[in-house]
Amino acid sequence: RRGRLGQEGRASLCSFLLGASVAALPLLLGSSPSLLAAPGLRGRLALALHVAGVNAALLLIYPRPLYKIAVRACFLGFAFGCGLLLSTGRSAWRHFGWYMCSLSLFHYSEYLVTAINNPRSLSLDSFLLNHSFEYNLAALSSWVEFTLEKLFFPELKQITWLSTVGLLMVIFGDCLRKAAMLTAGSNFNHIVQNEKSDTHTLVTSGVYGWFRHPSYVGWFYWSIGTQVLLCNPICVVGYALASWRFFRERIEEEEITLIHFFGEEYLEYKRKVPSGLPFIKGVKLEL
Repeated sequence: RRGRLGQEGRASLCSFLLGASVAALPLLLGSSPSLLAAPGLRGRLALALHVAGVNAALLLIYPRPLYKIAVRACFLGFAFGCGLLLSTGRSAWRHFGWYMCSLSLFHYSEYLVTAINNPRSLSLDSFLLNHSFEYNLAALSSWVEFTLEKLFFPELKQITWLSTVGLLMVIFGDCLRKAAMLTAGSNFNHIVQNEKSDTHTLVTSGVYGWFRHPSYVGWFYWSIGTQVLLCNPICVVGYALASWRFFRERIEEEEITLIHFFGEEYLEYKRKVPSGLPFIKGVKLEL
Protein backbone atom coordinates (compact mmCIF):
# COMPACT_ATOMS: atom_id res chain seq x y z
CA ARG A 1 0.00 0.00 0.00
CA ARG A 2 1.11 3.53 -0.80
CA GLY A 3 2.51 5.43 2.17
CA ARG A 4 3.64 2.31 4.06
CA LEU A 5 6.96 0.54 3.82
CA GLY A 6 6.70 -3.11 2.93
CA GLN A 7 9.21 -5.78 3.79
CA GLU A 8 11.54 -4.79 0.95
CA GLY A 9 11.48 -1.12 1.91
CA ARG A 10 12.18 -1.83 5.57
CA ALA A 11 15.05 -4.16 4.68
CA SER A 12 16.57 -1.52 2.41
CA LEU A 13 16.28 1.25 5.02
CA CYS A 14 17.85 -0.84 7.79
CA SER A 15 20.65 -1.91 5.45
CA PHE A 16 21.32 1.63 4.24
CA LEU A 17 21.64 2.86 7.82
CA LEU A 18 23.84 -0.11 8.70
CA GLY A 19 26.17 0.72 5.83
CA ALA A 20 26.18 4.42 6.71
CA SER A 21 27.27 3.56 10.25
CA VAL A 22 30.82 3.53 8.88
CA ALA A 23 30.73 7.26 9.60
CA ALA A 24 30.83 6.40 13.31
CA LEU A 25 34.19 4.61 13.06
CA PRO A 26 36.27 7.65 14.08
CA LEU A 27 34.25 7.89 17.29
CA LEU A 28 34.75 4.20 18.02
CA LEU A 29 38.48 4.41 17.28
CA GLY A 30 38.93 7.72 19.06
CA SER A 31 40.56 9.15 15.93
CA SER A 32 40.09 12.12 13.62
CA PRO A 33 37.12 12.22 11.22
CA SER A 34 39.71 12.42 8.40
CA LEU A 35 40.15 8.66 8.92
CA LEU A 36 39.20 7.92 5.31
CA ALA A 37 41.36 10.56 3.63
CA ALA A 38 44.54 9.28 5.28
CA PRO A 39 43.51 6.06 6.99
CA GLY A 40 46.78 4.32 7.81
CA LEU A 41 46.85 0.64 8.77
CA ARG A 42 44.43 1.02 11.67
CA GLY A 43 41.90 2.86 9.54
CA ARG A 44 42.12 0.40 6.65
CA LEU A 45 41.67 -2.53 9.02
CA ALA A 46 38.66 -0.86 10.64
CA LEU A 47 37.02 -0.26 7.24
CA ALA A 48 37.66 -3.84 6.13
CA LEU A 49 36.24 -5.27 9.35
CA HIS A 50 33.20 -3.01 9.10
CA VAL A 51 32.44 -4.16 5.54
CA ALA A 52 32.97 -7.83 6.41
CA GLY A 53 30.93 -7.61 9.61
CA VAL A 54 28.00 -5.80 7.99
CA ASN A 55 27.90 -8.22 5.05
CA ALA A 56 27.96 -11.20 7.42
CA ALA A 57 25.08 -9.68 9.39
CA LEU A 58 23.03 -9.18 6.24
CA LEU A 59 23.63 -12.79 5.18
CA LEU A 60 22.42 -14.01 8.55
CA ILE A 61 19.39 -11.71 8.78
CA TYR A 62 17.91 -11.83 5.30
CA PRO A 63 16.98 -14.68 2.96
CA ARG A 64 18.35 -14.62 -0.58
CA PRO A 65 15.71 -12.36 -2.26
CA LEU A 66 15.90 -9.73 0.49
CA TYR A 67 19.68 -10.04 0.72
CA LYS A 68 19.95 -8.84 -2.89
CA ILE A 69 18.08 -5.70 -1.88
CA ALA A 70 19.91 -5.32 1.42
CA VAL A 71 23.41 -5.59 -0.01
CA ARG A 72 22.72 -2.87 -2.59
CA ALA A 73 21.18 -0.56 -0.01
CA CYS A 74 24.07 -1.27 2.35
CA PHE A 75 26.61 -0.46 -0.38
CA LEU A 76 24.90 2.89 -0.98
CA GLY A 77 24.80 3.54 2.77
CA PHE A 78 28.50 2.70 3.02
CA ALA A 79 29.25 5.14 0.19
CA PHE A 80 27.16 7.78 1.96
CA GLY A 81 29.00 7.20 5.25
CA CYS A 82 32.38 7.39 3.52
CA GLY A 83 31.24 10.63 1.88
CA LEU A 84 30.42 12.04 5.30
CA LEU A 85 33.90 11.11 6.54
CA LEU A 86 35.54 12.83 3.57
CA SER A 87 33.30 15.88 3.98
CA THR A 88 34.42 16.46 7.54
CA GLY A 89 37.31 18.77 8.27
CA ARG A 90 39.72 20.33 5.77
CA SER A 91 40.49 17.28 3.68
CA ALA A 92 41.50 17.95 0.07
CA TRP A 93 38.81 15.40 -0.86
CA ARG A 94 36.06 17.25 1.01
CA HIS A 95 34.10 18.22 -2.09
CA PHE A 96 34.35 14.69 -3.44
CA GLY A 97 32.79 13.62 -0.14
CA TRP A 98 29.85 15.92 -0.87
CA TYR A 99 29.55 14.25 -4.25
CA MET A 100 29.60 10.74 -2.75
CA CYS A 101 26.82 11.67 -0.35
CA SER A 102 24.76 13.20 -3.17
CA LEU A 103 25.21 10.27 -5.55
CA SER A 104 24.51 7.51 -3.03
CA LEU A 105 21.51 9.30 -1.52
CA PHE A 106 20.03 9.91 -4.97
CA HIS A 107 20.16 6.24 -5.91
CA TYR A 108 18.94 4.96 -2.56
CA SER A 109 16.07 7.43 -2.36
CA GLU A 110 14.91 6.32 -5.83
CA TYR A 111 14.33 2.87 -4.37
CA LEU A 112 12.86 4.07 -1.07
CA VAL A 113 10.35 6.48 -2.64
CA THR A 114 9.28 3.78 -5.10
CA ALA A 115 8.81 1.38 -2.18
CA ILE A 116 6.54 3.93 -0.48
CA ASN A 117 4.79 5.25 -3.56
CA ASN A 118 4.41 2.43 -6.03
CA PRO A 119 5.46 -0.89 -4.48
CA ARG A 120 3.94 -2.87 -7.36
CA SER A 121 6.66 -1.57 -9.68
CA LEU A 122 9.46 -2.09 -7.12
CA SER A 123 12.45 -4.15 -8.25
CA LEU A 124 16.23 -4.20 -7.97
CA ASP A 125 16.27 -1.89 -10.99
CA SER A 126 14.56 0.76 -8.85
CA PHE A 127 17.99 1.61 -7.40
CA LEU A 128 18.93 2.76 -10.95
CA LEU A 129 22.43 1.37 -10.38
CA ASN A 130 22.31 -0.33 -13.77
CA HIS A 131 20.50 2.52 -15.53
CA SER A 132 22.49 2.22 -18.76
CA PHE A 133 26.01 1.76 -20.11
CA GLU A 134 26.10 5.44 -21.03
CA TYR A 135 25.14 6.48 -17.49
CA ASN A 136 27.88 4.33 -15.96
CA LEU A 137 30.41 5.64 -18.49
CA ALA A 138 29.46 9.22 -17.63
CA ALA A 139 29.99 8.54 -13.91
CA LEU A 140 33.37 6.92 -14.58
CA SER A 141 34.41 9.85 -16.79
CA SER A 142 33.62 12.32 -14.02
CA TRP A 143 35.75 10.35 -11.53
CA VAL A 144 38.65 10.20 -13.98
CA GLU A 145 38.44 13.93 -14.73
CA PHE A 146 38.29 14.83 -11.04
CA THR A 147 41.31 12.64 -10.21
CA LEU A 148 43.47 13.88 -13.10
CA GLU A 149 42.66 17.53 -12.49
CA LYS A 150 43.27 17.09 -8.78
CA LEU A 151 46.74 15.73 -9.58
CA PHE A 152 47.71 18.40 -12.10
CA PHE A 153 45.55 21.39 -11.10
CA PRO A 154 44.79 20.89 -7.38
CA GLU A 155 43.72 24.50 -6.90
CA LEU A 156 40.85 23.89 -9.36
CA LYS A 157 39.27 21.45 -6.90
CA GLN A 158 39.33 23.87 -3.97
CA ILE A 159 36.84 26.46 -5.26
CA THR A 160 34.44 26.16 -2.35
CA TRP A 161 31.90 28.72 -3.56
CA LEU A 162 31.54 26.91 -6.89
CA SER A 163 31.19 23.52 -5.20
CA THR A 164 28.56 25.06 -2.92
CA VAL A 165 26.60 26.24 -5.97
CA GLY A 166 26.82 22.69 -7.34
CA LEU A 167 25.62 21.25 -4.04
CA LEU A 168 22.61 23.58 -4.05
CA MET A 169 21.81 22.49 -7.63
CA VAL A 170 22.04 18.86 -6.52
CA ILE A 171 19.72 19.42 -3.54
CA PHE A 172 17.21 21.35 -5.64
CA GLY A 173 17.24 18.79 -8.45
CA ASP A 174 16.87 15.77 -6.19
CA CYS A 175 14.12 17.39 -4.09
CA LEU A 176 12.20 18.34 -7.24
CA ARG A 177 12.47 14.81 -8.62
CA LYS A 178 11.32 13.19 -5.40
CA ALA A 179 8.46 15.70 -5.10
CA ALA A 180 7.40 14.69 -8.61
CA MET A 181 7.53 10.99 -7.73
CA LEU A 182 5.48 11.51 -4.55
CA THR A 183 2.95 13.73 -6.32
CA ALA A 184 2.46 11.25 -9.16
CA GLY A 185 2.07 8.33 -6.76
CA SER A 186 1.37 5.05 -8.50
CA ASN A 187 1.33 6.88 -11.84
CA PHE A 188 5.12 7.23 -11.63
CA ASN A 189 7.24 4.45 -13.08
CA HIS A 190 10.92 4.29 -13.96
CA ILE A 191 9.95 2.62 -17.24
CA VAL A 192 7.81 4.43 -19.81
CA GLN A 193 4.48 2.59 -19.91
CA ASN A 194 3.02 1.56 -23.26
CA GLU A 195 -0.31 0.38 -21.89
CA LYS A 196 -2.70 2.41 -19.74
CA SER A 197 -3.68 0.76 -16.47
CA ASP A 198 -7.07 1.23 -14.80
CA THR A 199 -5.52 3.48 -12.14
CA HIS A 200 -3.48 5.60 -14.54
CA THR A 201 -4.55 9.26 -14.34
CA LEU A 202 -3.13 12.50 -15.72
CA VAL A 203 -1.43 14.36 -12.86
CA THR A 204 -1.44 18.16 -13.28
CA SER A 205 -1.27 19.37 -9.66
CA GLY A 206 1.66 20.27 -7.41
CA VAL A 207 5.01 20.41 -9.20
CA TYR A 208 3.23 19.14 -12.34
CA GLY A 209 1.53 22.54 -12.42
CA TRP A 210 4.99 24.10 -12.83
CA PHE A 211 6.46 21.70 -15.39
CA ARG A 212 5.07 18.83 -17.45
CA HIS A 213 8.11 16.70 -16.63
CA PRO A 214 9.36 17.77 -13.17
CA SER A 215 11.15 14.45 -12.50
CA TYR A 216 13.24 14.95 -15.64
CA VAL A 217 13.86 18.60 -14.81
CA GLY A 218 15.09 17.58 -11.37
CA TRP A 219 17.33 14.85 -12.73
CA PHE A 220 18.72 17.21 -15.41
CA TYR A 221 19.83 19.86 -12.92
CA TRP A 222 20.94 17.24 -10.39
CA SER A 223 23.28 15.63 -12.93
CA ILE A 224 24.83 18.94 -14.00
CA GLY A 225 25.06 20.02 -10.36
CA THR A 226 27.18 16.98 -9.48
CA GLN A 227 29.81 18.14 -11.97
CA VAL A 228 29.68 21.77 -10.83
CA LEU A 229 30.16 20.42 -7.30
CA LEU A 230 33.27 18.51 -8.45
CA CYS A 231 34.52 21.54 -10.43
CA ASN A 232 34.75 19.32 -13.53
CA PRO A 233 34.62 21.80 -16.45
CA ILE A 234 34.74 19.14 -19.18
CA CYS A 235 32.02 16.99 -17.63
CA VAL A 236 29.81 20.01 -16.90
CA VAL A 237 29.58 20.60 -20.64
CA GLY A 238 29.41 16.90 -21.48
CA TYR A 239 26.70 16.15 -18.91
CA ALA A 240 24.62 19.15 -19.99
CA LEU A 241 24.69 18.13 -23.67
CA ALA A 242 24.20 14.40 -23.06
CA SER A 243 21.41 14.92 -20.51
CA TRP A 244 19.62 17.44 -22.73
CA ARG A 245 19.70 15.06 -25.69
CA PHE A 246 18.56 12.09 -23.59
CA PHE A 247 15.62 13.94 -22.05
CA ARG A 248 14.56 15.49 -25.37
CA GLU A 249 14.22 12.00 -26.85
CA ARG A 250 12.67 10.57 -23.68
CA ILE A 251 10.07 13.34 -23.45
CA GLU A 252 9.05 12.95 -27.09
CA GLU A 253 8.66 9.19 -26.61
CA GLU A 254 6.68 9.63 -23.40
CA GLU A 255 4.41 12.33 -24.76
CA ILE A 256 3.35 10.18 -27.71
CA THR A 257 2.19 7.62 -25.15
CA LEU A 258 0.47 10.25 -22.97
CA ILE A 259 -1.42 11.67 -25.97
CA HIS A 260 -2.51 8.16 -26.82
CA PHE A 261 -3.68 7.65 -23.22
CA PHE A 262 -5.39 10.98 -22.56
CA GLY A 263 -5.95 12.60 -25.96
CA GLU A 264 -7.21 16.18 -25.91
CA GLU A 265 -6.86 16.38 -22.12
CA TYR A 266 -3.08 16.01 -22.41
CA LEU A 267 -2.83 18.31 -25.44
CA GLU A 268 -4.58 21.05 -23.45
CA TYR A 269 -2.22 20.48 -20.51
CA LYS A 270 0.73 20.56 -22.91
CA ARG A 271 -0.37 23.93 -24.29
CA LYS A 272 -0.61 25.47 -20.81
CA VAL A 273 2.41 24.04 -18.98
CA PRO A 274 6.04 24.07 -20.24
CA SER A 275 8.22 20.96 -20.26
CA GLY A 276 10.58 22.65 -17.79
CA LEU A 277 13.74 21.86 -19.75
CA PRO A 278 15.45 24.54 -21.87
CA PHE A 279 14.57 24.46 -25.59
CA ILE A 280 12.55 21.25 -25.25
CA LYS A 281 8.91 21.67 -26.24
CA GLY A 282 8.05 17.99 -26.50
CA VAL A 283 6.49 16.05 -29.33
CA LYS A 284 4.92 18.05 -32.14
CA LEU A 285 1.73 16.15 -32.64
CA GLU A 286 -1.92 17.07 -32.86
CA LEU A 287 -5.02 14.92 -32.89
